[in-house]
Amino acid sequence: MNEKLIILGAGVMQGPAIRIAKELGFYTIALDGSKEAPCVSMANQFEQIDLKDKEGIEAFARSLQNAGSRIGIMTAGTDFSASVAWVAERLGLPGIPYEAALNASDKSRMRDCFKKAALPSPNFITITAENLPLTPNSLFTVNCSLPSTPSSPLIANSFPLVIKPVDNMGSRGCRRVDSIEELNEAAKTAIGFSRTGRAIVEGYMEGPEFSVDAIIWHDEITICGLADRHIFFPPYFIEMGHTMPTIIEEEKQQAMLDIFRAGIRALGIAGGENVGAAKGDIKLTANGPMIGEIAARLSGGYMSGWTYPYSSGAQPVKGAILAAMGHKPEGLIPTKKWTCAERAFISIPGTVKAISGIEQAQSMPNIKDFFLRIAEGSKVSFPENNVTKCGNIIAAAPERTAATEAAETAAKSILIHLDPEDPQTKDFLSSTAAFPPDAFQLTNEIKLALAQLPAPPLPANCSLLIANCSLLIAPFPSFTSSNLKDYMGRTIEENMDAVRRLTGFSLPNAQENADNIVILGRSFWAAFIRGAYQGAVYHIENLGAKWQKNTSQSG
Repeated sequence: MNEKLIILGAGVMQGPAIRIAKELGFYTIALDGSKEAPCVSMANQFEQIDLKDKEGIEAFARSLQNAGSRIGIMTAGTDFSASVAWVAERLGLPGIPYEAALNASDKSRMRDCFKKAALPSPNFITITAENLPLTPNSLFTVNCSLPSTPSSPLIANSFPLVIKPVDNMGSRGCRRVDSIEELNEAAKTAIGFSRTGRAIVEGYMEGPEFSVDAIIWHDEITICGLADRHIFFPPYFIEMGHTMPTIIEEEKQQAMLDIFRAGIRALGIAGGENVGAAKGDIKLTANGPMIGEIAARLSGGYMSGWTYPYSSGAQPVKGAILAAMGHKPEGLIPTKKWTCAERAFISIPGTVKAISGIEQAQSMPNIKDFFLRIAEGSKVSFPENNVTKCGNIIAAAPERTAATEAAETAAKSILIHLDPEDPQTKDFLSSTAAFPPDAFQLTNEIKLALAQLPAPPLPANCSLLIANCSLLIAPFPSFTSSNLKDYMGRTIEENMDAVRRLTGFSLPNAQENADNIVILGRSFWAAFIRGAYQGAVYHIENLGAKWQKNTSQSG
């Protein structure tokens, strides 16, 4: 095989590219900074090279070229498209100009390009640590790049704003801020996530978000599909899933795609002899579509390698590989009209003691893939970006309802049992901070009822670890009879069933006090409301541990 394809990254997101490249008959070489990357063994060859080291990648690629091989280079689902473009430009390989890749990798440059092309995107400023602390007045003067039209007011007087590092992905360091105090605190985090120590502050775009991938072949931009993104947990932007195809009206779809195409051209990705891929996040605001971001690569988040083929049969990964090797892209024409739904599952903070429900989820109808990102002993936290979720599930079916219900049901079936000795869980359950949010959002009426619940004393001689101790729950009808669901969509009863399964207690409602009966009251329900089944299980197991410790000490 004299045609060799270099793929930057050997992680899960690059797995489809490695597999498809080999199926197409190309000798496939995966580069990654870690020899433990999960898809290392899939490639014909692996080289351990830091993906930020563009000169090192260039030297390796040049050695192949000098040996007479016809080579190409690409990536999917990483933020190293600039490294790809650097090598392609220096070695005369199919690709895009390095400057275009920088435009699509650096959010400050990106916004400048959009402004110069008069495309709808937020007003912004670029900051570094030297600009901190920010004040309302300094927001007027720091490296400001704003139009002068009266219809575009200066962002300094208009919270909420969004801050993000200029050069990272997966929503790391990205959040909404509603005051100058929040902005200064968030700026430290955003700058810390930036490889160049810079962040942008921009206007907040209100409205649903959509993702789109395209393959670039010279001046031709082929759209591969448009997906609904499901974003939750402000002030962060956590994608709990996506669904393709979108159900938004056709006219609005076309308006968003027109803006996306124009953004690709404004960044210099399309045109001339350029070939490659582009991924866009588009917001649909009350004033029409606005560009969130455009990257010069295929999307991550299981979209380019999984969602597109399952939904329409289109294969953007195949198209990008062929383009990178100088061949006209194929496999981009839809062959079916299915719905593909990806959903994530998450956890409150703590340490994983056990994970259950995996086999059940994998065996459900319409489930295609299951990706577990944690294991026993893993530290978990409530997600503040899109790389700290616990796992993802992908479903596909001819009907939208069947696909979405399958993915959501499977995600809900995964139960993450936390170690009762981890104080991080205790700190979370006792916290009254607005973020992370409570699992259940109570009405004022239910909050009042919670405050009025009994807090019965716990018998000192009772251990949850002995069989003759019954565990009952103080009734809380205003909550249990409500239709509230937690942030995974589980009902109260589904959560209670999970508590029963993980603790082994039947947990009936208490009727009266008696010997060897423990009634769980206000504290139990508070833990349940704050952390759903995980909070309730942690609460119960900690009571058991305390009683066991007290019993052993008194003995």
